[in-house]
Amino acid sequence: MIRQLSLFMVLSFSLLSGGVQAASSAEINAKSAEALTQFFKHSPAGKRLYQQARGALIFPEVYKAGFGIGGEYGEGKLIEGGKTTGYYSIAAASIGFQLGAQIKTEIILFMTDKALRQFKNSDGWEAGVDGSVAVINLGAGAEIDTSNIRDPIIGFIFSNKGLMYNLSLEGSKITRK
Repeated sequence: MIRQLSLFMVLSFSLLSGGVQAASSAEINAKSAEALTQFFKHSPAGKRLYQQARGALIFPEVYKAGFGIGGEYGEGKLIEGGKTTGYYSIAAASIGFQLGAQIKTEIILFMTDKALRQFKNSDGWEAGVDGSVAVINLGAGAEIDTSNIRDPIIGFIFSNKGLMYNLSLEGSKITRK
């Protein structure tokens, strides 16, 4: 049911927005590089965590829209040791009071080899089901204390206005392209 609803929302959003087209690897690479630049600018501690991570999923543009029923979709890449090792899509659906649309960037850091291996060995990984993601909620200019973060998977969600509050990755399904 959720998979059908996700597909319905992606198709609906595609029709409303003029079409969500699959991005080329060159487009994803360029947008991911810009997303990392903005992330490092907003959070120097996030940069330190990125450098410690075993792998990082970068989704530079995740489109989210809702009118009673909501959905989101984005494309990105997995980076390991400074190299791209795969391209992925992220999708989610939601039901409840919602109206509007937004574009956000999502960065998911795999801090342990085990967490990265479990992600890569999955056939469609779902946040909150296949792995718990600690989402770091910050306002612009806030600082992260990296010395006490012990979570194996850490997620960041932000826009061009800085990191956003009270967002979740729960229920987001990530699939290799």
